[in-house]
Amino acid sequence: MKKKISYTLKKSKRAKRMRLAVYCDGSVVVTSPFGIERTIIEKFIADKKQWVLNKILFFKSVDSKAIRTFSHKDYLDNKNKALALVNEQVRFYNKMYGFSFNKIFIKNQKTRWGSCSKSKNLNINYKIIFLPKKHQDYIFVHEICHLKEFNHSKNFWALVEKTLPNYLEIKKELRNHELFYK
Repeated sequence: MKKKISYTLKKSKRAKRMRLAVYCDGSVVVTSPFGIERTIIEKFIADKKQWVLNKILFFKSVDSKAIRTFSHKDYLDNKNKALALVNEQVRFYNKMYGFSFNKIFIKNQKTRWGSCSKSKNLNINYKIIFLPKKHQDYIFVHEICHLKEFNHSKNFWALVEKTLPNYLEIKKELRNHELFYK
């Protein structure tokens, strides 16, 4: 049986590559840079078809109460708490690295736990306060290491491993955890 995947296509000026997301309600969204032909987008989805179907099945099998959804009010209520945690932990972990950075911003993002800008600003998702400590630590260390290595090269992962020798295990756990925070 050939199952066709329904999806919403979002074109983005900021997108550098295609991205595929499956949300807890079973919806599928493809984000694409402008100029990508529909046939390439269709092939991209076809190549990821099994992954998409597995995610949809997973969300159907999970108790919807286990998936925490957040509102803008949640963001406003928790932004300052998140900022205090992030300031404290970034400074703690950066003592081990000694990298310079500019500002820390607390964001309300749907798809990222954190990012590091080229201008050395650290952006952290406020939902980090709801994660277990080891997942928080991984995010802090990951973003701090981007201050030195603005990529995911061997050098970058060696920096992460310096502080978190079991980073691969934590990274895998965090990927599974992300499904419950949307």
